[in-house]
Amino acid sequence: MRRVRAAVSGAPGAPFTLRDADLEEPRPREVLVRMTAAGICHTDLAMRDTWPRRLTPMVFGHEGAGRVEAVGSRVTGVAPGDHVCLTFASCGECAQCAAGHPAYCRASRARNLSGGRDDGSTPLTLDGAPLHGCFFGQSSFATYAVVHERGVVRVPSDLPAAVASPLGCNGQTGAGTVLNRLRPEPGSSLVVLGAGGVGLSALMAAVAAGCGPVVAVDPVASRRALAIGLGATAALAPGDDLVAAVRELTGGGAHHVVETTGRPEMARRALGALRPRGELALLGLGGEMTFDVMALLAGGVRVHGVLEGDSDPGRFVPELIALRERGLFPLERLVTTFPFEDIGEAVAAMSEGRAVKPVLTFG
Repeated sequence: MRRVRAAVSGAPGAPFTLRDADLEEPRPREVLVRMTAAGICHTDLAMRDTWPRRLTPMVFGHEGAGRVEAVGSRVTGVAPGDHVCLTFASCGECAQCAAGHPAYCRASRARNLSGGRDDGSTPLTLDGAPLHGCFFGQSSFATYAVVHERGVVRVPSDLPAAVASPLGCNGQTGAGTVLNRLRPEPGSSLVVLGAGGVGLSALMAAVAAGCGPVVAVDPVASRRALAIGLGATAALAPGDDLVAAVRELTGGGAHHVVETTGRPEMARRALGALRPRGELALLGLGGEMTFDVMALLAGGVRVHGVLEGDSDPGRFVPELIALRERGLFPLERLVTTFPFEDIGEAVAAMSEGRAVKPVLTFG
């Protein structure tokens, strides 16, 4: 057992409280990682607020970065001392994993959202009792994490941890939606609804792919300004004339719209902003949405639901790092860092729109 400091949520919706806990040593195919940074994602907060009471207390966090401290006897991909970013868990054996689409792994729920490993165990204990974890295979809101080797991606040692950490979810979700799923032709128009971390990652990928015009939509003026700085042709507030404005900017409607807000009314407006045979990608966590089926049929619209950017992290994360090295994916411009002990302030900054991508740093 190893003593760790973890941000624990004691009940659904409860704030994060720093507690001392115990962490098992890694099993044969697991890796022990000392955390150096962990991004905060809206998914952490949404899941915390709706998490089943029977799976609390719980440690969240799914955008970890750090250094490998120890590896299990069957691990071959990383070694102690390696710098890594952490990502979602997958089995590596089912048809979707074999086809390069591990975000749709048949064991995804058990490995990412069960409050433990797929066998029901948790590597964490609190005051001698089980502490639920393994959130997205990692639970990175802690000073150390035990992670299955498939959830660990080696990164260059000179890549700042605060940049590496969002790659595991935020970066690959937005960018992967564009580069892996939509695959836009150069010169095609793309609109991003929501200029948070995921939306701006999609925007940067669209700019890197040569899309144009690229339009961002967000109610926060500072985020619209950041979108312009990252290469957007225009940045709009979501007013009543949004659809008309987008159609004018894109010459009759966008080829692609990436919807990151999870709000049904925004998804419906997205359909109105598309040109015939356009494509809508839905990324935001939201409730039920209703569409006019005749409008979909008449427009020949294709609707994509996308998880984790439909990425194979072992392949795609290095591709994003290479784009950054070429100046085409400046993820650091989204990041605001906070000490791990200030996790409450980091959550407030994101909720209030003062930080696009808050990242916790560990001393």
